[in-house]
Amino acid sequence: MILKIGDETVPVTWEDNQAAAELEGLAESGLMIDMSKYGGFEQVGSIGQDITSDDEQITTAPGDIVLYSGDQIVIFYGSNSWAYTRLGKIDLTEDEITELLSNEDVTITITMQ
Repeated sequence: MILKIGDETVPVTWEDNQAAAELEGLAESGLMIDMSKYGGFEQVGSIGQDITSDDEQITTAPGDIVLYSGDQIVIFYGSNSWAYTRLGKIDLTEDEITELLSNEDVTITITMQ
């Protein structure tokens, strides 16, 4: 899967789990999600439908991509502890991730390669 934040394609290592597989299915037709800054450490947006979750208590780090409440995708530029399902990790530096996500609401696009 390919993740774009705004117009920038970012490298991601995707998880090998049911939630990521279902996200991949949605990405086949292209998935665009309007994200909103929340809490000063994350961007959150609705996938538009529920996908399988396998939540576990985790402490996130910048670049983590997780599923929240079965239908929300969250991308972190800070850290938080909560029950999430891991979807992937952006392979950029913390400074690069912060620059991409911390200034304003963003739109992400997930498509197939």
